[in-house]
Amino acid sequence: MSTSGRGHLRIYLGAAPGVGKTYKMLDEAQRRRARGTDVVVGYVETHGREHTAAMLDGLEVVPRRIIDYRGASFTELDVDAVLARRPEVVLVDELAHSNIPGSRNTKRWQDVDALLAAGIDVISAVNIQHLESINDVVEKITGVPQQETVPDRVVRAADQVELVDMTPEALRRRMAHGNVYAADKIDAALGNYFRVGNLSALRELALLWLADRVDAGLQQYRAEHDIDSTWEARERVIVALTGGPEGETLIRRAARIAARSSGGDLLAVHITRSDGLTGADPGALAQQRRLVESLGGSYHQVVGENVPEALLSFARAENATQLVLGGSRRSRLAALLTGPGIGARSIRDSGDIDVHLVTHSEMGRGRLPRGQGSLSRRRLAYGFALAVALPPLLAVLLGIGGDTLNLTSNVLAFLFGVVVVALVGGLWPALLMAIAGTVVLNYFFTPPTKTFAIAGPNNALALGIFVGVAALVSSVVDRAARRTRQAARSAAESETLATLAGSVLRGETALPALLERVREAFGMTSACLMERIDTDELTETWRPLASAGTPTCRRPEDGDAKIPGRDGLVLVLQGRSLAADERRLVGAFAAHAAALVDRARLTEAAAEAKPLAEADKLRTALLRAVGHDLRSPLASAKASVTSLRGSDVEWTDEERDELLETADESLDRLTRLVDNLLDLSRLQAGVLPVFPRPMALDEIIPGALAELHGDVTVDIPHTLPLVEADPALLERVLANLLANAVRYSPAERPPLVTGSSLGDIVEVRVIDRGPGIPKEDLSRVFAPFQRLGDTDNTTGVGLGLALARGLAEAMHGSLHPEDTPGGGLTMVISLPVATLSADDKPVPGSRERSAAEPEVQA
Repeated sequence: MSTSGRGHLRIYLGAAPGVGKTYKMLDEAQRRRARGTDVVVGYVETHGREHTAAMLDGLEVVPRRIIDYRGASFTELDVDAVLARRPEVVLVDELAHSNIPGSRNTKRWQDVDALLAAGIDVISAVNIQHLESINDVVEKITGVPQQETVPDRVVRAADQVELVDMTPEALRRRMAHGNVYAADKIDAALGNYFRVGNLSALRELALLWLADRVDAGLQQYRAEHDIDSTWEARERVIVALTGGPEGETLIRRAARIAARSSGGDLLAVHITRSDGLTGADPGALAQQRRLVESLGGSYHQVVGENVPEALLSFARAENATQLVLGGSRRSRLAALLTGPGIGARSIRDSGDIDVHLVTHSEMGRGRLPRGQGSLSRRRLAYGFALAVALPPLLAVLLGIGGDTLNLTSNVLAFLFGVVVVALVGGLWPALLMAIAGTVVLNYFFTPPTKTFAIAGPNNALALGIFVGVAALVSSVVDRAARRTRQAARSAAESETLATLAGSVLRGETALPALLERVREAFGMTSACLMERIDTDELTETWRPLASAGTPTCRRPEDGDAKIPGRDGLVLVLQGRSLAADERRLVGAFAAHAAALVDRARLTEAAAEAKPLAEADKLRTALLRAVGHDLRSPLASAKASVTSLRGSDVEWTDEERDELLETADESLDRLTRLVDNLLDLSRLQAGVLPVFPRPMALDEIIPGALAELHGDVTVDIPHTLPLVEADPALLERVLANLLANAVRYSPAERPPLVTGSSLGDIVEVRVIDRGPGIPKEDLSRVFAPFQRLGDTDNTTGVGLGLALARGLAEAMHGSLHPEDTPGGGLTMVISLPVATLSADDKPVPGSRERSAAEPEVQA
């Protein structure tokens, strides 16, 4: 028993039945018992396997709870008995099992959760096909729908998940030796569910699912221990995109690199620079995003002041092993003037991340569009260096010209130098250049030379104009740089907001996905949306609605940045503080997150209101339709009983029998009406229990014919396969259809019940030769309280067909009408063929078909 309050859960995960999950679970129990741990067996299903049953020796078994349901007895885990026994460890098999109605919980995993909440450690087992997230994938592979599932979060939350692995060939050998199923089921199992292809696919699903869970645990461990270095436990290939024409080449190359390692991940990232790389084509980026997703990768967008730094930070946060970059599109001259490019700087700082520099057809054909923003320190340094070096250099060059150049030419030459310095370093280096140039001009080129005196007013005016022009040019260049930075920042924000708007247009409503976008875009370690749920004078109580990244915030004070939203919501970010313009952009994400919360709650409210509206509609239709139908049989029964009790009339024996028969028929009609109403209400409420099992159609024919008053011809081929259905519900469906067919069929041509199979579907046809139904009314025939113009209230309230279709669909079948050739109506019931599924168990009372069974005439 756990001392921390909640018990620990250990799960043995298997790819298919028979791999040895239960055996491993019992082996672990024996090991712990030998170590002195208090271990009991709460529920273990041995499936009649001798070696598994032998592992129970010496283990205390808590008696199961016996539940009676529909005339049969079932055993389930007795949660209350285990809680009263309070062992340290309890074994609970078949985690995805659905409990029989009347149990403490609907699903066994809910029983396990109750035991864990009581501080009891639980060891359980489950097959991969029962996980909710891949249930549809398993059905496509095996063709067998899994009715019993367990939410992924339950298995992911387990403290330990151990894979019980076995090759398909070894499992088939184990089955052939009779160690999994009984001898009469081996051939069918090997030819259906347990084919080599099915088992290989299920094994791969189990391995990949467990690998994802292990990877998530590894990422959490790295985050908790502040590990930034790359651990090459799994290949993760990141491709950097600029929106340029080389993007598709880079994506496909990165996809090939990721494909070389089984299970490798492909991530594409676009860095939106606020001070450099702008002008990316949104249409090209959208097209490249679609290509990445079609290749099984994911697309990300990050805002970064420094592209190589932001790119490598993202790569390390994702534990990337390889980085794919395109060769620079800059010309040689542009590369010479601006220094090392993004690729060179990324390679220099990549550390243990392998960098692939991919050549492409656009290399060297131009330069990336650069809208220079505020000047970097490097440019300022270059500017001051030029301001110091240019004046003496120009003095030497102009001195070589001697008397051929006048003062005007010299001033223009120095003014050109000021413009060059302003373009490189901005205002302050240009002002320094202007002051230095004035000094040099005055000393070397203004008469009298070699002195700071100025001989004439024209020379003084020329120097004054030079200083003014230099200052103005420097100011204009610096202002242009600031405007460019603002434009670049606006472009970066626009790109991010365009991505946000695109997610809205694509219908992406997952709140965690939005928070993940915020975390990635702004380089945060975690993002959490929190809601204030209670406030008093001293404290505030908050709860997280959704989060992305680690660690998860528990209070707004835990974050480095808090963006308030409406109605008590706040977006909390951890990682770094935000600048004012970044807070404005994050505010848009916070508003969208609040809108998603509102939408989700409105959707829940609408979903809760919809059953109420339907129930109200049903209630109105019920009151309208059954007013007379309830009174009629009650009145008939009441009149008959009152007449029999009266003493003023002497009834003959024949009259007395007729009155009793009338009362009996009226009460039977009333009973059928109430039963139909109750079943229809259970169907619409979604609480009608369904227990399908493999069965032969001729098992339910006698029961369906029992209460009919009329002849029915039954011609069910004996070669039909077994169907997967609930016997009691299927009998109700056939009884309702046959009652309807008998009512409208001519006496000389009784209804016919026949069947056929096509692929994995068995069709049962109830054929009558009555008046049929007009085509325009076929769509309304299954509406409750609908008689299609039949005003004879003795035929019921129109629930039979509505109930029959509902019961058929509850068994994963269908019911639809067809015209009978020559006149009449044919109702077709489609049911799935019973395939030996992973959890097939012998059902008491089931039997094999007999090839000699005759046609039935009722």
